[in-house]
Amino acid sequence: MTNHKKFKANVKVGLKTSVLDPQGKTVLAALHSLGFNEAKDLRVGKYFEVVLEGNDRQSVETRVRQFCEKLLVNPVIEHYSFEVQEG
Repeated sequence: MTNHKKFKANVKVGLKTSVLDPQGKTVLAALHSLGFNEAKDLRVGKYFEVVLEGNDRQSVETRVRQFCEKLLVNPVIEHYSFEVQEG
């Protein structure tokens, strides 16, 4: 019997700085139209919370990296970071 632990991964995905973000520009313009003129730039991204089981943090981090590289992220235009917590 394997002794799996539960982990939670928080994954942040954003456009690379060299990629134009028309959605971010639209949201920024909406903020300005509402009077929030102190907002000078805005970029839109994605956030994922994944609960998974694994034997240890290192193996879970490896799997989360695979999730990102195979499905969650388009590496041509996006970058990502993640944090794994036990429990």
